[in-house]
Amino acid sequence: MKASIVARALLLVAFASSTAMAADSADVELGLAPVTVKYDAKDRATIARGSYIANALGGCVSCHTMPTFEAGGDPFKGEVEKINVKNYLAGGKCFGPIKSPNITPDAKGLPGGLTPAQFIESIRTGKVHMMEDGKKPEPTDIQKVMPWPEFRNMTDDDLGAVYAYLSAVPHADPSNTKCPPPKH
Repeated sequence: MKASIVARALLLVAFASSTAMAADSADVELGLAPVTVKYDAKDRATIARGSYIANALGGCVSCHTMPTFEAGGDPFKGEVEKINVKNYLAGGKCFGPIKSPNITPDAKGLPGGLTPAQFIESIRTGKVHMMEDGKKPEPTDIQKVMPWPEFRNMTDDDLGAVYAYLSAVPHADPSNTKCPPPKH
């Protein structure tokens, strides 16, 4: 009888510990976001997973934030990292004549102006949904710089989590960057 009570107590402690670790893990993942995110408490785990994917695995900030770091906060210069929160994920980084798009929520709350289905389609196929000048792209236009061939292998749940996270970050305006014209 005593052994059964001890076994149950140990199971309860193990369950409580694993639950606490899962909660701590969500806190750490949300802690990766350099900005305050707004979300419904019921979506916390999804937002945390999206934050982890976007900030730790996907490296979204490197291409979609210009400049990536605040002055004096560039880890590549041996400085303590300080992400540029003013332009966080607002695009504007030049890759030759191509400028990374703003993937923060627009006035309708859509990251990059994309619905969840358009976002997933864009990642899976490389399809461009809007040109920088606001014009509709040609049906054959694909993203030339975005590493969508790698990201397209993410699960629907992971892409949905990234979309949910992007929906939760505050809107930001891109820096005033001029990209060089295309060479012909």
